[in-house]
Amino acid sequence: MTIVILGSGNVATHIGKAFHALGHQILQVYSRDKANANALASVLNADTVDVVSEITDSADLYLIAVADQAIQQIVDTLPKPVKGIVVHCSGAADINILAHFPLYGVVYPAQSLRKDISTSLKNIPFGIEGANTEISDRLLELMRHISAKSFLCDSEQRLALHIAAVFVNNFSNVLFQTAYNIMQEQNLSFDLLKPIILETAQNVQKHIPKDVQTGPAMRGDTETIKKHLQFLMKNPYWLKIYQQLTEEIIRNKG
Repeated sequence: MTIVILGSGNVATHIGKAFHALGHQILQVYSRDKANANALASVLNADTVDVVSEITDSADLYLIAVADQAIQQIVDTLPKPVKGIVVHCSGAADINILAHFPLYGVVYPAQSLRKDISTSLKNIPFGIEGANTEISDRLLELMRHISAKSFLCDSEQRLALHIAAVFVNNFSNVLFQTAYNIMQEQNLSFDLLKPIILETAQNVQKHIPKDVQTGPAMRGDTETIKKHLQFLMKNPYWLKIYQQLTEEIIRNKG
């Protein structure tokens, strides 16, 4: 298969390398920043393009792996018609943003990726959506060579997956940072919390999260909660987070 990669960031790098490793021919790598395009193109043995109008119209697949707010600009300037399937990699952008291409779909990796960190894609779920059943099946077959966990979904399911990923990844990480700050204020090492962080992550691999929920809110320990709230009065942001999450734990107890 011949492929054009539009983007040179985290997702473009990982998926581009995966396609290349499978023997697909990467024809071009596009990026507005030519240095970034050159860096990825050199790894993928591809040509560099920094002007969308210079992208070939004869590839089998066009992978748009850019920030959500940049997808529309790519779509508006990509040569039309093109031979192959045009896909984006967003969890939140609707599939219909690509609707004026003859063949289009979505390939969404439900994983936080960084191009400077080597990550195997074989166990990463890829949400696959096509404009029709034939395209969906073609994309699913293609992506299952990269990850057996690739699966079919619609736009609403993909959006739900993206939101849930924000909760478990981005939101949990900012809570780790809040905990880090609390520990730093008391001259305590964040390392003291790493065993419980690891235990929590391991528990949800085998259980429904609410079945392994612990803590004062789960126990109905109002006296401890009051002490915590009093301690947090000095920081209204931390206080509000604690209050809202405590309420959510109590709401989920039933």
